[in-house]
Amino acid sequence: MSAQPLADRMAIVTGASRGIGLAIAERLAADGAHVGLVARSEDVLGEVAERIRAHGGAATVITADVTDPASSEAAVRRFVGLHGRVDILVNNAGGNVRSAAADTDLELWNQLLTLGLTAPFHWAVLCAEGMRERSWGRIVNVGSVAGMRALPTGAAYASAKAGLAQLTRNLAREWGPDGLTVNLVAPWYVPTPLTEGVLSDPAFKEAVLACTPAGRLGTPAEVAAAVAFLCREEAGWINGVNLPLDGGFSAASFFPS
Repeated sequence: MSAQPLADRMAIVTGASRGIGLAIAERLAADGAHVGLVARSEDVLGEVAERIRAHGGAATVITADVTDPASSEAAVRRFVGLHGRVDILVNNAGGNVRSAAADTDLELWNQLLTLGLTAPFHWAVLCAEGMRERSWGRIVNVGSVAGMRALPTGAAYASAKAGLAQLTRNLAREWGPDGLTVNLVAPWYVPTPLTEGVLSDPAFKEAVLACTPAGRLGTPAEVAAAVAFLCREEAGWINGVNLPLDGGFSAASFFPS
């Protein structure tokens, strides 16, 4: 197997400025892909690009608001104009507001559904056009265990992630004959800027660990490794999968010892 299994592949990672997206971008670059780093902050993306280049990787900064159709279309056009094609798309950009359903107004609901479901759909359609023409492509959506299990709050976020899982299956079915795979990874709690607020509460963290057979949190690098594998040539038989990355949480029923 090549030391760089993604050599010469052109990849886009949305939400690449921090957390899981940053780890995915670094891993894909380490595996040989030229990575388009997408987020709203050009300065932060520039720092990520420099880190990747310092380790021998290749990266292009693409500033965009993934929820804005015109901005998204311009971003994909720019990347294709620079590098000729998109082989890999990782829909990672996301966000959560942990509010009770009764406290979630329609504006917040629509914002989270747009970010977590509509934007990944739009980016997939934009990138899949060229992939289908070349009969090869990898799309990996970053979902959440929250889209598989009912957690105490966050109905809008969970609904977006559940919808993203079904979108993944539908696109896999529709585009599989064209040589594409569309898969989803669903992490449980991983220390990132998105989760640092709740994980800083010792009681909450203890409850998370008590429900996790592995007895620990995951890491961004572990999520990135799974994403990178799904992007490889030898993962071409894996399509339409919702892969939990959760230390066994979704496979277990909690019962106190």
